[in-house]
Amino acid sequence: MYSFFVFHKGDIMLERRPDGTYTIPSGEDPPTEIQPHTNIINVTAPTFPNTKIRTYAIDSPVDTAPHYEMCPLRSSYYKLPYNMYVTAGKCRELLYWDESTRFCGVCGNRMKMHTEISKCCEKCGKEVWPQLATAVIVLVRRGSEMLLVHANNFRGNFYGLVAGFVETGETLEEAVQREVLEETGIRIKNIRYFSSQPWPYPCGLMVGFNAEYDSGDIRLQSTELSAGAWFGKDNLPEIPEKLSIARQLIDNFLLNLE
Repeated sequence: MYSFFVFHKGDIMLERRPDGTYTIPSGEDPPTEIQPHTNIINVTAPTFPNTKIRTYAIDSPVDTAPHYEMCPLRSSYYKLPYNMYVTAGKCRELLYWDESTRFCGVCGNRMKMHTEISKCCEKCGKEVWPQLATAVIVLVRRGSEMLLVHANNFRGNFYGLVAGFVETGETLEEAVQREVLEETGIRIKNIRYFSSQPWPYPCGLMVGFNAEYDSGDIRLQSTELSAGAWFGKDNLPEIPEKLSIARQLIDNFLLNLE
């Protein structure tokens, strides 16, 4: 018996139970028609132990079976058990990697699956593995206030935390300092690791930190941010959804104020 994580682009196929809850389709055979070009990937997921998992992509969304429905991966956080949601994220990352590595970057020939998480070029033997785009995110505290910003790429009016990708040759802590200074003009101190989170949109790893305000006035980098200010628990703007590490950092800050 397999659990099948089936995707059409960024949407995952869910199975709706009679009681209105959701799960992942399971069975010995795939729940949809398989095309000759379909690559079914076997997946090992520590968050979903003792379960045989397979994932694949379909060319068009399923809209004819009454017990199946397509759901954006982010929205599935609110419908699936957490371990299934995290496993779905890993599956989506593997499918993105599979789509992006069809041909060898050295000689241009086709790549073939070698293990569950590696490919090998059929001609030159070049091996590739899924690549992560590592990013840092930081909650900057100034007394009972925190620095919240609205990035230009945010959908909606919510405010989040300063974040950015780690550059080649720098540590995570150096990336935190650089991003805050570049985007807000603020200098920070006492940088402390909080936690990390896979971010499969499409292949990220978010590493969260807390830090304290040191000096400087807010001067926003307009190419990245459209707004930013200090906020306390009594004047909070709209904040990120609970699925994100940004929200975990914010909730932890607010909890420690009590």
